[in-house]
Amino acid sequence: MKNIATLIIINLFISGFCYGQDEYIYSKPKDIGDGWKTNDLKSLNIDTTLIYKMFNQLNNNENKIQSVLLIKENQIIIEEYLNGQTQNQKHDLRSTTKSIRSILLGIAIDKGFIENVNDPISKYLKSPLPKKNIDERKEKITIKDLLTMSSGLDCNDWDKKSKGQEDKVSKKKDWLQYTLDLPIVNEPGTVSNYCSMGAILVAEIISQASGLTIDKFAEQYLFKPLNISNVNWGHTSKKEIISSGKRLYMTSRDMAKIGQLILNNGKWNDKQVVSEKWIEESTTPKTKITGIDYGYLWWNIPFRVNEKTYISKTATGNGGQYIFVFTELDMIAVFTGSAYNSQEDKLPFKAMTDILLPTFIGEK
Repeated sequence: MKNIATLIIINLFISGFCYGQDEYIYSKPKDIGDGWKTNDLKSLNIDTTLIYKMFNQLNNNENKIQSVLLIKENQIIIEEYLNGQTQNQKHDLRSTTKSIRSILLGIAIDKGFIENVNDPISKYLKSPLPKKNIDERKEKITIKDLLTMSSGLDCNDWDKKSKGQEDKVSKKKDWLQYTLDLPIVNEPGTVSNYCSMGAILVAEIISQASGLTIDKFAEQYLFKPLNISNVNWGHTSKKEIISSGKRLYMTSRDMAKIGQLILNNGKWNDKQVVSEKWIEESTTPKTKITGIDYGYLWWNIPFRVNEKTYISKTATGNGGQYIFVFTELDMIAVFTGSAYNSQEDKLPFKAMTDILLPTFIGEK
C-alpha cells in the first residue's frame, strides 16, 4: 500500500474539504517577546485556498508532521502545531544539527579559534590520535573535507557495509577513536559520502580549539545572540555520549531563527552573529551527495514550480526536521516531524512544491 501521508498531499488538488470533519481555522501567530515579529496571513495579497486545504487535510488525516512555520519578510505568518505538539515543544533535530555545527565552525573562525577550513584536522584535534590503519593520507584530511563529507575515511551512513556507518559507530565505546582509526578508502577531498561522524569531529575540533564544550560554545556565541534559551543537547542512546556527539533539541521558532540567520547573511535583528563571508561560503555548493548540491553541511535543494527552479538552502534531519531557506523569495519554512526512518519524512517536500511555493509565488 502506498504511503498514506504522500497520498494526502497528492489528493489535495482533487479533493475538497472533508465535510463532517473539523475545518481549519487560521490564527495569526502570537508575539511572545522572543525577537520574532508576526503578521496576519490574511493581510498578504495571496490566494490562501491551498494553505487552508492543506491544513484541513493534515488535521483530519493521519500523518507525522508535528509543526509547520512559514516566515516571510522577517515575520512569522504561519505557525501551526499538529499531533499534540505545542509552541514550547523541543524537537530532536537529528541531522539538522549538522548544519548548525557548520554555523558554529564559522563563528570559531570569526573569533580566531580556528584559522582556516583548509587546515589539517590534526592542527586542532590533539586527541585522540589514530592508532589503527595508520595512513599518511590521514594527515591530509582538512576541516573542509569534514564539512563536505569527503574525508576519505570508510564512513558512509547510507552503506550498511561501511565500517564507519553511524549505527555501527554508535555501538562503540569511543566514537572519536573508532572514527579516526577507520581505513582510508578514498583520497581526502575527492569523494563525498554522507558521514555523520565527520560532523561530530567538526564539533570536537571547535571544542578543543576554543576550550569550551560544544554546548557551552553554542550557548555563548550563537544562542544568546539569537535569544534562544529553551534548548538542550542530547541523544536517544542510553549510553554516556560525549558532548560533541550529542544532537540539538530546539523549538520550531528557534529553528526558524537559524533559517533567518542564513537568509540575512549572518545577522539577527541587525546583529552580525556570524560573518556574511561564512554564510556565503558554507551554503554555496562545493560537492554533490547522491546528485544533490552540498556545501558545508548545508544542502542546496532545487524545487521546480511552473517551469522555474527555486533553490533552498536546506538543513535536513531524520523524521522530518527541515529548515528551508529561499533567499530569492525572502522566505523560510520550518517543519518538524516524527516519521523516523520512514519515507513519510519527505512529505514536507511535497507540501513545499505543491502548496506553499505556488501560493507565495502567485502560481496556481
